[in-house]
Amino acid sequence: MEWQQLVGFYQVVRSGSFTKAAELTLRTQSALSQQVKALETELDCQLLERIGKRRLRLTPAGEKLFKFSQALLDNYDHLVEELNELKGRPQGQIRLAAPFTTLYHLIPPHLQEYIKRFPEVELTILDRSQPRVLELVKAGDVDFGLALESLVPPELVKLRWLQVATFLMTPLGHPLSRLKRVTLRQIAKYPLILPPPSPEATGRRRLEDLLRQRGLGYHIIMESSNVELSSLYVEMRLGISFATMVRDLSRPQPRQLAFIPLPQYFKPNYLALVMRKDKFLPPYQKAWIELLLSSSSGPEAP
Repeated sequence: MEWQQLVGFYQVVRSGSFTKAAELTLRTQSALSQQVKALETELDCQLLERIGKRRLRLTPAGEKLFKFSQALLDNYDHLVEELNELKGRPQGQIRLAAPFTTLYHLIPPHLQEYIKRFPEVELTILDRSQPRVLELVKAGDVDFGLALESLVPPELVKLRWLQVATFLMTPLGHPLSRLKRVTLRQIAKYPLILPPPSPEATGRRRLEDLLRQRGLGYHIIMESSNVELSSLYVEMRLGISFATMVRDLSRPQPRQLAFIPLPQYFKPNYLALVMRKDKFLPPYQKAWIELLLSSSSGPEAP
């Protein structure tokens, strides 16, 4: 059993096809197919089954070999990282996924500080929706994700970072911005800019449920999944919208907007750092967690 055979088999399983695995390993499909056949000959058992023309399925023996190869490759990566630490040259990578707004408003100062301390660590940053962030963390395709704590499934580790709250967003000088307390009846009188319906849009579901419970009619004038885009159209007085924002965070500038807290309708939430429970943390990744969580303006992580 050779190292490259295990790497090839692992990539075929992870990517789900010989074509994609060939691109990742810089080999031909034919070479990968021969590697898998060599493993099957050596182990005297079938590892992969073809379903139709394009789909692959692991046999029970293939599942065991995949777990073995995954553990072996993980241990190899850990060994390389530990050896680099011994040399005084912390090298490795951090793969981070988060939604656009988080990456735009919250991450840059922490990332700049981290790069100063660990210039040789390779960074990969992905702008993804929160459901996709959680999928990537589950699959082990990224080391860390950032998502709302309420969306994180129990099989993942979540470390509280910043407290967030839901605000009503109106233009400056809007009639609602002058009120001490805004009601749903008053909100329903104005056109709404809301995110498209999706599992991620928990705020929209909550709002629409509250409006229906009170028998209030409402008009959605625009759907936008990006708070930056929504704020632009709010400023243009097309409608009013909602934003889930970190408390005490400076508001978007130079936009002429008012932000009205709605604690009577929306419970506070937290932005959390998310990772797998079985994740190995080399020192330079622990340093990233410590740097990020030390900036928390909310309660300490549990």
